[in-house]
Amino acid sequence: MSFLIEPEALLESIDQYTIIDTRFELMDQTKGQALYEASHIPGAVYFDLNKDLSSMPGTHGGNHPLPDEQVFIDKLRAIGITPDTKVVIYDQGNAMFAARLYWLFDYYQHPSVKVLNGGFNRWEELQYPVTSVVKRKTTSSTPFVKNNDMIVDIDYVIEHKDDFNITLTDARSLERYLGQTEPLYHKNGHIPGAKCFDWQQVLNSDGTFKSNAELEKVFKELNKDEEIILSCGS
Repeated sequence: MSFLIEPEALLESIDQYTIIDTRFELMDQTKGQALYEASHIPGAVYFDLNKDLSSMPGTHGGNHPLPDEQVFIDKLRAIGITPDTKVVIYDQGNAMFAARLYWLFDYYQHPSVKVLNGGFNRWEELQYPVTSVVKRKTTSSTPFVKNNDMIVDIDYVIEHKDDFNITLTDARSLERYLGQTEPLYHKNGHIPGAKCFDWQQVLNSDGTFKSNAELEKVFKELNKDEEIILSCGS
């Protein structure tokens, strides 16, 4: 899959990439930063879910709405991102937070981004080099332009969720979708009409992504020719 890079390939050409560590724990919100400071892939910088990849909660949007445009762009410029920068993103290995930043790069139309397959856990298992040294990056002044066709708001979902040619998906765990548990919000359940595609279905037990053939089976109910709206907790 073109959006993935294997640890072996990253190790062989590590100097060609800007590497971003997105490790985070929803129930321990300082742990990701602490993990990064203790040990990370050489050259990696840290992006925090709350501070860098999200804005403050509002009336709608859950605990992690999309980040403020200027704050996010300033963060990219602070680590020297230009149109020619090749980026690799990793988290602890479940791809939850790496996938969010991957989507944001796509939203801001950056052309070359990959997710480390298996994340930091797999990198460590292979006994590849790690460090606690934080290196300062050269800044840039790159302009970034959003692709607003990639997002919809709550009013659009309310108006169109029952349209015959639109599929609304819910990527949270099946237990949260069914309302059996809800660790983060006061209301259980899901948006009426949404179909559950538990995000954990796309991963193997070791945190690597399943094969194309396996993923085709996971998403076989989706019609690629119709509009698909993706949702999660926030």
